[in-house]
Amino acid sequence: MKGRANVIGAGPNGLAAAIVLAQAGLQVEVFEAEPQPGGAARTLPLTLPGFLHDFGSAVFPMAVGSPFFNSLPLADHGLQWIHPSAPLAHPLDDGSAVILERNLEETERRLGEDGKAWRRLFAPLVEHWSALAPGLLGPISALPKHPFLMARFGLRGFQPATWLMEHNFRNQRTKALFAGLAAHSFLRLGEPLSAAFGIILAATAHAVGWPIPRGGAQSLTDALCSHLSRLGGGIKTGSRVERLADLHQSDLTMCDVTPRQLLQMAGERLSESYRRQLQQWNYGPGVFKVDYALSGPIPWRATECSRAATVHLGGTATEIAESEKAARTRRHAERPFVLLAQPSLFDSSRAPEGKHTAWAYCHVPNGSTVDMLPRLEAQIERFAPGFRECVLATKVFSPTALQAMDANLVGGDINGGSAILFQTVFRPTWRHYATSAHDIYLCSASTPPGGGVHGMCGFHAATRAVNTLHK
Repeated sequence: MKGRANVIGAGPNGLAAAIVLAQAGLQVEVFEAEPQPGGAARTLPLTLPGFLHDFGSAVFPMAVGSPFFNSLPLADHGLQWIHPSAPLAHPLDDGSAVILERNLEETERRLGEDGKAWRRLFAPLVEHWSALAPGLLGPISALPKHPFLMARFGLRGFQPATWLMEHNFRNQRTKALFAGLAAHSFLRLGEPLSAAFGIILAATAHAVGWPIPRGGAQSLTDALCSHLSRLGGGIKTGSRVERLADLHQSDLTMCDVTPRQLLQMAGERLSESYRRQLQQWNYGPGVFKVDYALSGPIPWRATECSRAATVHLGGTATEIAESEKAARTRRHAERPFVLLAQPSLFDSSRAPEGKHTAWAYCHVPNGSTVDMLPRLEAQIERFAPGFRECVLATKVFSPTALQAMDANLVGGDINGGSAILFQTVFRPTWRHYATSAHDIYLCSASTPPGGGVHGMCGFHAATRAVNTLHK
């Protein structure tokens, strides 16, 4: 196929779209506003010399489980996955921790009276992950290849997380573990679809793990860029696109941007009804994030927390539910649910010898200006007394600061939009990623299957665009 294509944004979805287009024979040029490609998948020296921090994503269950990324020879371009001995730790106030093990049987054993219920819930997804992943990470309108398994997931995933916990688990430890997983949705845990996030994340932990890339998130981005280059595609960094009309003429334009950004870039090219649809897009809560340079490993009271790169800090399911409700109702939780990553425990390239890095974030109202650092650190100290004495330097990102570093993180929203039911089903490109302009496509996390580093939004959008060009 001959032709030219422009791609706006060199995040994982933009790069995925560019690779699909280049594979189809188009001449592809990617325009990235920042001086370094990757979007939220970048690694930067944010604190002290020798400390490498992941700006956004740090742990990558959806990337290692992505059907598209797995179809690419990314290992040939230097990508190496490191698997901690456990995907997730969830410490509790009694000094113990609930551990989500990679092995489903071991998790069943650890969860005691809830073990069999956990296995019943996740075993079908884990055993059939490779067959189910394309459907779970595909367009909502697509006919699933495994309708019975997908229906089983849908019936449970549609439920609020609170309902699923009450009807499946008896022990408060298990409920706390699942609540933390479901909180990745940025929804109230009593809202529909909040359970889906917990189910998918737990299933990936058992099916593919929650690995980190050796060298940081940038290693994944660099591998994608290298493969794109081998296919003949090019990337222009430091090239912010304000208006699509300013670009050279092309057959296709793929936009790895959020709906309101697309409205600003291409407003005059879009129909009035579609412009209204973009204008009505709702962004979800934001995050308040801190990067740490540490003098040593975090002194967890529950030493098992050092087995995992990801630690959930929120205490009980009730506490986590209250924290998420606060962010959704434009309040700031006194005890926020904190997601913490500690990659240098497993990758010594991230920090000088004997030193460590970590990042942590909590959910806040979109665009919040409240300094959450004292509350966030109090949650870390709650489960790791003496943490503050380990801190050598910090880099704090408010929602506004995150957006300044990556324009797609509108108000600190890292998921590309609120995951409320109506918006999840009727996204602005629910008709196969196309817009009202025949040559413009939206391929960001604001399109199905949504947020997460998996590249599937870009893959599906570009595949649709290529198929349309063939007609």
